[in-house]
Order: sequence, then structure tokens, then C-alpha cells
Amino acid sequence: MCAFKTLSVSPPNFPIRFSSFPLGLCFNGRQLSTLAAAAAVATDDSSDTVEQLLTDTNGIERLMKMDRRRFPESNRWFPYLDVFRVGSMALRSGEVIQALDPYIQDARKERMRQAVVGRSYSVCLVVEGLSDFGNVSAAFRSADALGIQSVHVISPDSRKRYKDNRHVSMGAEKWLDIELWKSPVECFQALRSRGYRIATTHLGNNAVSAYELDWSCPTAIVVGNEHMGISDEALQLSDLHCCIPMNGMVDSFNVSVAAGILMHHAVCDRVSRLGRHGDLTQEESQILLAEFFLRHRESTLSIVHEYAKRKIESI
Repeated sequence: MCAFKTLSVSPPNFPIRFSSFPLGLCFNGRQLSTLAAAAAVATDDSSDTVEQLLTDTNGIERLMKMDRRRFPESNRWFPYLDVFRVGSMALRSGEVIQALDPYIQDARKERMRQAVVGRSYSVCLVVEGLSDFGNVSAAFRSADALGIQSVHVISPDSRKRYKDNRHVSMGAEKWLDIELWKSPVECFQALRSRGYRIATTHLGNNAVSAYELDWSCPTAIVVGNEHMGISDEALQLSDLHCCIPMNGMVDSFNVSVAAGILMHHAVCDRVSRLGRHGDLTQEESQILLAEFFLRHRESTLSIVHEYAKRKIESI
């Protein structure tokens, strides 16, 4: 048995999609989805690093997002509130959608809606200490394709040139909710407060097969460094260790491949148990759709501002 091994599972009964939307980043639970980042994504020629996105005061002032929850309010986690602030005015998701609907092509809107239907926060991906950001990009691409909306990166060093690997992710990171953490304890504490169990991929006597897990339970899948695997700290803090049964001569997969296999099996298991992977309520789906509308392009902010201005004038 090995932490990164082959699974034989049937594909989920929903279309796998690859989408491109402006960047959504968080740091210690704070989303940093910026107009500057969106513009960089559109042109794909920005030299910004993750660190610069997190420390650029001007970028932070141009946040484009629905307000985020600080703490869970029920036994299920959904990160967004039904509020988008435009100056002193607060718009609801329905108003955001109404304001932006005429400016987005029908095919694009339908693609967003279908993506939202297949989205879930019940399974999330955590990558710890990966030195090859190409692997991070590939893991993000798999998460997007499988409808896993929430991904986390644990790394004390955010100076890596992540955007250099955009060709690997196919822009998937622009579509996901990405949160950055400085340590496993910081990340795991937040995830547990949101109702997740922490499953680290690890080869050991107490590791359980991924086949045996009930993936309908909210679970954070943690994959580790390409060379050293999961850190001792993360192993000690996790709720369980899981592995993937191996039938060949080699004893490991590339970490991004392993992450893709685990996420794929989790989605298939959820479809088998629940009938579907996507599990957002009608209200949550509308809020997430509004978030995607806001991420569509740089001009959306000015459009929503004009909508809010007209609303104030009509009062």
C-alpha cells in the first residue's frame, strides 16, 4: 500500500468542464480576488507573484467578491454571504446577477450555471509544501474539472512564481476559491471549525484505503511535498491517514496525479452514495453564480457601481 497508488473507478455521471474565470485568492481565510489579478489573468502576461497579490494595497482596495463568512453558521460550510458591497450600499446576489446579466454572453452564462450545479464545498483539497508549482497547477486543474471549489495551499514561502505554470492549470485557479496558510495547524484549525475531517495521504500501518472511506462526510484531502511527503506536524494533526492501493511495480504516483485520483474517487463515491456530487442549496447556488459573474472580467465592477448608483438615485 502506498499513499499515492492507482484507483479503478467509474467516471462520474456529469460532464467534466474546464473553465476560466478571474483569480480568487485568500490569505488566512480572507479572499483576495482583485481587479488587478483579473486583468493579469485576461492578458496572461503579468509578472505578479502570489506574494505581491497578497501585499499589494492597491489590489486589495479593488476587491471583487461577495462578502465572506468568518465562521460557519450551520453544520455545513459555505463561504459566502448574500452581500456585495459597493461603497456604502450592499447588493444581494440577485441584484448582482441582474446588473451583469446583459453584459455576459448567453453561452458563457449557461456554462457558469452548469458549473455551479456541479460544485461542492463538501470535499476540499489541501497541498502542503509543494516546491514544484507545476504540480500545484495540475492539482488545481483536476479540482476545477471535478467540481471541487475549495483548495488550500500551506506554504511559509509565497514568493514562488505561481503564474509561470498557468499553462498547466489551464486557468483553473481563476475559477476556484484558493486559501493560503502559513502552517498546518493554522489551516487544519480553520478547516475543523468548518466541519471537515482531515485526511492526509500517507504510507503507514494505520493508513486506510481510499476505497474504504465514506466521502459523503465533509473531508479535506491533504497531499504533501513531492520528495518528503506529508510533514510530521500535518500527520500528527490529521484525523486519519489514507492511501491508494497499488498493483504495479512502482510504489508512488506524481503528487498531482495522486491528488487527481483521490478527488476523482471522492466524487464518484459521493455520486454513488448521494446521487450527485454538487450539493449547493438554491440560495448558495445563486450566491456562487453572482460571485462568478463578478469574476467574469475587469469591467464588471464599474457596471455594478453604475447599477448601485442608479438604485440610490431612484430611492
